[in-house]
Order: sequence, then C-alpha cells, then structure tokens
Amino acid sequence: MKIVRALAIASLLPLASCTVGPDYKRPAMPVATTYASSASTQPATQPVRQDWWLLFGDPTLSELEEKALASNYNLQAAMARVEQARATAGIARADFFPTVSLGPTVTRSARGSSSAAAVTGGGVTGGTTTGSGGGTRYSNSVSVPFDLSYEVDLWGRVRRQFEAAKARTMASIADFGFIRLTLTSDVATNYFNLRSLDAQDEIAARNIATYRRQVDFLTTQSKAGFAAPLDLIQVRTLLDSTEATRFDIQRQRRVSEHAIAILLGIPPSELSLQVRPLTPSLPEVPAGVPADLLRQRPDVAEAESTLVATNAQVGEAISQFLPTLSLGASAGYRSSSVKGAVDFANRFFSIGPAASIPIFDASLGPNLKLAKAQYVEQLATYRHTLLGAFRDVEDALTNIDLQARQADAQERAVADAREYVRLAEIQQRQGIITPLQVLDADRTLLQNELTAAQILNSRMASIVLLVRAVGGGWTPDLPPSHAPTTQPVTQQLSDN
Repeated sequence: MKIVRALAIASLLPLASCTVGPDYKRPAMPVATTYASSASTQPATQPVRQDWWLLFGDPTLSELEEKALASNYNLQAAMARVEQARATAGIARADFFPTVSLGPTVTRSARGSSSAAAVTGGGVTGGTTTGSGGGTRYSNSVSVPFDLSYEVDLWGRVRRQFEAAKARTMASIADFGFIRLTLTSDVATNYFNLRSLDAQDEIAARNIATYRRQVDFLTTQSKAGFAAPLDLIQVRTLLDSTEATRFDIQRQRRVSEHAIAILLGIPPSELSLQVRPLTPSLPEVPAGVPADLLRQRPDVAEAESTLVATNAQVGEAISQFLPTLSLGASAGYRSSSVKGAVDFANRFFSIGPAASIPIFDASLGPNLKLAKAQYVEQLATYRHTLLGAFRDVEDALTNIDLQARQADAQERAVADAREYVRLAEIQQRQGIITPLQVLDADRTLLQNELTAAQILNSRMASIVLLVRAVGGGWTPDLPPSHAPTTQPVTQQLSDN
C-alpha cells in the first residue's frame, strides 16, 4: 500500500510542475484574400476530391492512378516512414509511465570451515581442511523482486519530447501526402503527354501520306517533263524531315510510357498503352483562397509540423539545465528456500526518491544554441514553403488563363492554314501557282496542327499543376492504417 500511495503522489507531481520553453504559435505571415489571377477561376464551393483525376472522365487514367497508388515503391517507403514516426512517438510517450521489471534469482552457495594452521619457513599461513576438523556448509537464496523506476516530469522535458515526436509524426504524414500528390500528378502529366504525342503522331502520319502522294505525282510529272527536278527534291526533303519528326515523336511516346510504368512499380516492358490521341477534356478546378493552402497543402503542413517539433526541442534543451527527480522502488519476496519464496512473512520493499542537479556540463549551452538555430532555420523554411505555395497557384492560374487564349488563337491559325491549303490546291489544279507554293501551305498547316496539339497538352498539364498547387484534396487522415502492398498489375491496358 505504501508503494501504491507513493506512485499516486508521483503521478500527481507533473500536474503541479511547469513546462519550460516557448509554446508554439503559428508565425505571422501576410496572406492575401484573393489570387491575382482569381478572375479566371470559379468560387471554391467544394474542395478538390482526393481522387481528383476522375474530373477528367478518362477510365484509363483512373486505372493507372489506382495501380500507382497500390504499387508505387516511393509511396510504400513514405508509408513506412509514417509507421516509424508513430513508433517513435510511442517510445516518447512511454516515458510518461514507470518502468517495472521482475528479476527472480535463485542462488546456491557453499562455505567451508577450516582450522587455522601455521607453516613456518615457507611463508604460508592458513588453509582449508575437510576432515574431522572441518566441513562445507551449503545455503540457498531465493529472491523475487519487482523493481520500479519513474522520472517525475517536473519541468516538462518528457512532455516536450512527446510534443516533438507527435509533430514529427504529423510531418511524416504530410510527407506521405506530398509524395502521394506528386505521384498522382506525375501519372496524369505523363499520361496526357503520351496522348498528346499520339495526336502529334497522327498529324505527322497524315502529312506524310500527303507528301508521298505529292512525291508520286511529281515523279510522274518530272519523267514526262512537266515538272522540274528541283520541285521533286524539295517535296522529298519535306517528306524526309516529317518522317524524322515522327520518329522523334514515337521515341518521346515510349519514354513517357516507360515513365508511367516506373510510377506503377513495374518494368517498362510490362506496360503497353494503346494509341489514342488526346482530346480536349478541361474540367474546372476552383483554387479557393490563399489561406486554404495552410491546411490543404501537404508540403506546407509538413514544414509547419517540423517547425512545431523544433520549437518543442528548444524547451527540451532548456529543461536539461534544471534538476531531475526520479523515484525508485523495489518490492518482493526473499527466502532461503524455494518453498518459502512466496511466503508473505518473507516480503520486503524499499522506496525512495533520487535527485540529479546539473553542476557543470559544457554541452548544455551549445545544445540550447543548436535547438534555437534549428528553429530559426525551420521558420525560414516554413515561410519559404508557404510563399512557394502561393506562387504555384498563381502560376497555374496564369497558365490556364493565357493558354486558353493561346489555344483560341491557335485554332484560328489552324483554320486559316487549312483554308490556305484548300485554296492553294485549287490554284495548282488551275495552273495558277506551282507545286512549291502548295508545299509551303502544307508545311504551314503541319506546324500549326502540331503546335495546337502541344498547347492542348500544356493546358491539361496546367490543370494538373493547379490541382497539385491547391493540395489535391489532401487531408491529414489520408494515410491508411498500414502500408500499401504490392499487387500485380495488368500488363496490357486498353482504352475503354
């Protein structure tokens, strides 16, 4: 009962103690109420969903995203780091409780009785005999002690340690969210780039077919003397250069497909995406207001959680200058025989506090300076990360706005180039212009169509970047309770 009362008193001591060091307060940071490009966005009536890729309405993209979330190795490593941080926080929390151990021992000892003897001349005295004058006495000792040790958290050192561990756990969860968001956005960006290359390949193939017909026509005309060899050579040059362009487009497509395979956690040889040109599918993504980024961006949350941890470490470093108080207790049974090892009459206990007062430790001052410097460093990192988040959204909104205008102008350029080709072909048939002028019209159309396909890809990428910039629907409870397991993925993905 005395031990129980002592533990009860010890457990109440932290309630009366103080917690040294600064309490965390979110640093002041100027945050605008709107974005400079907010005129191009819709009001944020609903937050972005975690499965934001469904906004594009592409079943193949959705399938790729789900497989990446299930099998990506970087994401699995991030989840393992979350579990490590949770375990570290559990270790820090354990210091709030006493440590109790059971250490039973059984010993048997022998003591011999001896008669004194003196041997002169040899310089040796004493000896042991075992005969009628002596013998050996045996004794047993059985001990069953329960030992307890407990540090009273007078100055909040343990609390600061636990506060820092919890903050680092939140930082690891935010890091998981950032890697998840980066993964899903990379899958979408590479996928749209691949589809854009499919469109560019289709445009190049169509123009190559046209140039081959012109080469065949001019070859016949040249043999009949109705066309100059120079015209034929120029058309062949355009045909060869367009074929070279198409080979480069196909090379880029394979590279994008390889990148997607790695994101899915499979060898590039095991992924084959059917050809399907990119078509416009541009969903609205509301950006909300800049203040939303404080809770929606995982990288901002990670930076702030790390700042909380470094702030707690300052308090922990201050507590090292102050005395520590610990409580030790031991209770159990002690007997000379195994039979009496649990006899109530053989019980024993001891209890007592112990204090440790630092007199001189040359490392305490530098350790405090280190903790304060780490806080200042992380404060600057947090502010820089938040400013970078504002910039990311502004850049994405600016790109979406001006690329839409660029796309409109480019569509007009494509329409004009097609009309140019149509009129040039009519005038060629009428003998008004030469084939070279028609060739120039075809080349102009090719370049404008390729540019239009590239602009569409850039617009899709800008929407993905806006989703990423506003946090992609991240919340702190996003990680599952356990790490994702690697699952076999479909080797052949077809378009639905």
